[in-house]
Order: sequence, then C-alpha cells, then structure tokens
Amino acid sequence: MSGSQDEKLVLAAMGGDADSFLTLFRQYYPAMVTVARAVLCDGHLSEDAAQEAFAKACTRLDSLRSPSSFGAWLTAICRNEARSMLRNTPKAMSLGNRDVPEKVCEENPDIDVVRQAIGKLPVEARELLYLRYRNELSYEAIAELLDTTPQAVHGRLQRARRSVKAYVEHQRNRRLS
Repeated sequence: MSGSQDEKLVLAAMGGDADSFLTLFRQYYPAMVTVARAVLCDGHLSEDAAQEAFAKACTRLDSLRSPSSFGAWLTAICRNEARSMLRNTPKAMSLGNRDVPEKVCEENPDIDVVRQAIGKLPVEARELLYLRYRNELSYEAIAELLDTTPQAVHGRLQRARRSVKAYVEHQRNRRLS
C-alpha cells in the first residue's frame, strides 16, 4: 500500500482498466478480510464480506472523491458490509479455535483467555490488533486504511494491548485464588 502507486491504480481503474482494479484487489484483500473478521469473528464470513465490499467498490468507483483515500474508502465499505452481515446472521458470532493451530492451543493454556479478551474489545480495537499482528501491517499502512495518523494507531494499539493484558492477568488471578 503505497500512496502514489495506489492512486495511479485507482485512477486507471476509474478509467475502466480492469487489471488495475485486480491489482488493488490483490493488494487490499487480506486487510479487508481482517477488517471484516474484527466485526464478524468468522473467517469464512469475513472472506464473503471482503469480496462483497470489493464488488460494491467496483460498481461505485466513480463515487470515490479522492483516489488517494481509496484504502480508507474501501475499509469503510468493508466494515459496513460486515456489520450488515452480522445483523442478518441468525446466530451470534463467537471467536472460535479455527484460526489458531491446535499445537499453539496445547502449548499455551492462556490462548482461550487471550481470545476472550480480544473478543471483549470494541470492534475498532480488534481491527487494529488484527491488522497489526495477523496481517503484519505497519503503523503507516494501518493509518492509511483507517484514515488516521501512525501516532494515533500506536496509541490505540497500546491501549488495546493493555486491555488484553489486564483481562488475562485478572483471569489468571481468579484461577489462582
């Protein structure tokens, strides 16, 4: 996700270049799945939401006011699509073990507690954690997607990590007492 290169791709896609849109899709798809996962907590539904977001973005590309803000615009579409899917899903979503290899669960008894802690965070905080640690995006890339500054991303990530740590420590203390 590099600003000027993305802007060129967006402008070309707005001009009807399907290959440019495909390049944007390949570049942004993993992050959009992560954005949707923060809302839906389900890998398969998150992929569906990301794909639907790209379909909507493709048909609404002419409504994008600033090609340089494509990432933030796409993120908003994806987040809204995931929220819509969540409202229309009959059963409540929960964080499952699907995304965590069994060996990791066996080696770390706190993995379920960490998962619970992340699940209790606001969607925006989960989104940040997932983008940073699941997608390994830089603060700058996250800031671009969320239309904020790297400093704001850093501060929000610190608060999210502190919340997870406090929850895990509280649960450990409850088990020990």
